[in-house]
Amino acid sequence: MENMNLTGQFLIAMPGMADPNFAKSITYLWEHSEEGAVGLVINRPFEMDLQALFKQLNMPTATSLADHPIYFGGPMQQDRGFVLHQPLQEWDSTMDLGNDTGLTTSRDILQAIADGNAPSNFLISLGYAGWSPGQLEEEIAQNAWLTIEATAEQRDHLLFSLAPQEKVGAAMALLGLDFSRLTEVAGHA
Repeated sequence: MENMNLTGQFLIAMPGMADPNFAKSITYLWEHSEEGAVGLVINRPFEMDLQALFKQLNMPTATSLADHPIYFGGPMQQDRGFVLHQPLQEWDSTMDLGNDTGLTTSRDILQAIADGNAPSNFLISLGYAGWSPGQLEEEIAQNAWLTIEATAEQRDHLLFSLAPQEKVGAAMALLGLDFSRLTEVAGHA
């Protein structure tokens, strides 16, 4: 598995995933290198929406997106917000992920959303998923994850257009697989 680069791909937790943070999850990897991997779980909404987040941040809102979900992005830094968005715009702290997609961690994007100036597409999460060097590759070798490569259009559809409960099935369909038919037992040839 040397030189594996899964940047921009999805990870689907296999049925035998023991870590409750990732069971039945789909994670979008925004970076993967020999130094490790980072991404966001994209199908686990908290019992919190934008309205509740804005209230917690004492941020008045003029947006009609008040019921937009806030996601559990992963177990790392759950007190920190991450906004995956399109188009790529310059905020105080934005990382260009390519394909007109950005990841912003500064409060100014939340203020823009509250003011009714939201990016066309966005996903807000608290926390992120992270792996140390070689950890993700080892987990993949142990059949904990299924990797899914997607076109830009398929990626955007999974990230921004689907309801959380539809994302795993839609990602599996890209491979022609049905998640309910997967087993916890791994086979090796």
